[in-house]
Amino acid sequence: MNKITIIGGSGFIGTVLCQILADRQMPFEIIDLVPSPLFPDKTKIGDIRDKNSLQGTITGQVVVNLAAVHTDDVSDPNEYFQTNVFGTKTLTEVCADKGIQKIIFASSVAVYGFAKNGTGETGAINPFNAYGKSKYQAEEQLEQWRGENPEERALLVVRPTVVFGEGNRGNVYNLIKQITSGRFLMVGDGNNQKSMAYVQNIAAFLLTCVTTKTTYGVFNYVDTPDYDMNTLVADVRKNMLGKNGVGLRLPKWLGLALGWTADVVTKLTGKKLPISRIRVQKFTSSTSFATAKHELDGFKAPYTLHDGLERTLNSLK
Repeated sequence: MNKITIIGGSGFIGTVLCQILADRQMPFEIIDLVPSPLFPDKTKIGDIRDKNSLQGTITGQVVVNLAAVHTDDVSDPNEYFQTNVFGTKTLTEVCADKGIQKIIFASSVAVYGFAKNGTGETGAINPFNAYGKSKYQAEEQLEQWRGENPEERALLVVRPTVVFGEGNRGNVYNLIKQITSGRFLMVGDGNNQKSMAYVQNIAAFLLTCVTTKTTYGVFNYVDTPDYDMNTLVADVRKNMLGKNGVGLRLPKWLGLALGWTADVVTKLTGKKLPISRIRVQKFTSSTSFATAKHELDGFKAPYTLHDGLERTLNSLK
């Protein structure tokens, strides 16, 4: 059985994937900047940006690359490119040196930018921020690696939408926290749809990528059907607060104006505020993607999106 190297395995998705591998008694190692909270004995401290570091730590035959800089508030955009692009290039060089022939890469639907509803894997690449640009450039590095020996090398690229689940402190958690704090104001008409991915499901899909005999593929990862914002907010309020509906609502134009004002305050004072123009824009935009995930060995997610949200909310009570 091939040993699996998980770059960035100490993070949110990596921890869930590693637990699945451990449950199945599949050999794995974690390469990360920090020890895994659940699998410290499986962790080797390494930096994807440092070739010598990777050369000295990777011993697997299959690599899953989850390492990334991905937050919205990175002050220096070059950080995205150092880890996501230069780091990926470094990884491909090490894999070439070590004869590693299979890489699974966690990219992002951010490569599509503000895409039209229903955008699938063949959608136009049009990232609007440094994160999306860096992720697509990382994909290009991997395509180049595979193209050097396409008969022998396998590459599977997974482009998740926003990922949530128990223990996560990302965008969905922040939204839940705002709603339950009582300081949340709904912005816009709420009819915009939001594609989401439950962490247990995406980890199961990554496992399918590891075990499949398919040698190439690019897959959006979305748990369908999508929620619209009215339904998502209402479900959270009902589950967590016992209240119906979405509560107070602001028109989109006013929300954007408040976000722009917050950006000015941040620029002048250096103080980061919980609202920004880009966050309002993302909140009120539809991010609804199509996915061909079922085409990979007939994959079927172990949980429904509703079940994933319920499990996440229950973990926060």
